[in-house]
Amino acid sequence: MEMKKVTDDAFSTYGKVLEGYDFSGLLEVMKDTPLPEDEVIYVPGLECLEAEPAAEVLKKNAYGGLPIQVGYCNGHNLKLNALEYHRSSEVDIAASDLILLLGRQQDIREDYTYDTEDVESFFVPAGTAVELYATTLHYAPCQASAEGFRCVIVLPEGTNHALDFSPAPKGEGKLMAAKNKWLIAHEDAKIDGAFCGLKGENISLE
Repeated sequence: MEMKKVTDDAFSTYGKVLEGYDFSGLLEVMKDTPLPEDEVIYVPGLECLEAEPAAEVLKKNAYGGLPIQVGYCNGHNLKLNALEYHRSSEVDIAASDLILLLGRQQDIREDYTYDTEDVESFFVPAGTAVELYATTLHYAPCQASAEGFRCVIVLPEGTNHALDFSPAPKGEGKLMAAKNKWLIAHEDAKIDGAFCGLKGENISLE
């Protein structure tokens, strides 16, 4: 798989690099967040991240004043495993070098399957922030080195929290895995309760 950069024109399909922000405080806090050796952890919101001045700036400038949550996704990962999307943009701030595996919601078929051959990979250098558009399929980042990865994840408040209602059992509803989260998994990932609609290879960067 060809490795592109988020500064390449090809990335404009999926999002954009955010300029003009000071994320130094967030990145300093991220140094103390857990980095598991053999798994990936995701925390939707962390108080010490949300208390940083950059969080308020992102709330106003990136989300138009909507309530947001600032959390993280850290760990070791080299596989695609699944793709998800939201009804909103996601801001990812790389606290270490990392790789994003991305696709387009427009390429999901009528039966809600998706061909992994359509996935593209993008290198995100440490300290870089990107906005992933609502139509961008994504999942946990992949590591760019054996040291693993750390990434700040910013989303509208409540996203990825547990559902407190029953989604429709048919159509797009069968993809709903959490609030504001629609998920298509690969059968090899064995994600409990997930709709296994990724067809083709479960992409690995090993």
